[in-house]
Amino acid sequence: MSTMPATEADKNQLPLVQQIVSIMWPSFLTASAATIIFFTLFDPIELGQIGGFPSLTRTGGYTIGFFCFWLLTSISCALTCYFRRPTNRFNTTNKTTES
Repeated sequence: MSTMPATEADKNQLPLVQQIVSIMWPSFLTASAATIIFFTLFDPIELGQIGGFPSLTRTGGYTIGFFCFWLLTSISCALTCYFRRPTNRFNTTNKTTES
């Protein structure tokens, strides 16, 4: 625990747990919807045979598909959170003075 006073940027920062949940929960919901839609159209047993996994069960296919969708959507959510952070508009280290 730091004894230094919080800076203005620290006061606006979300707690780490809330940051993680704000990425994982929407990605979980989106992955669930994507899994339902995808496997309504495609049979996981047929996809396993095409992909070279002839012993893949339906449940295994659903599981692999869900976690792949969850990984993809969590990366998307994480990038969205990363790019929402404000940046400094002015670079204070390279100021030029006019004489």
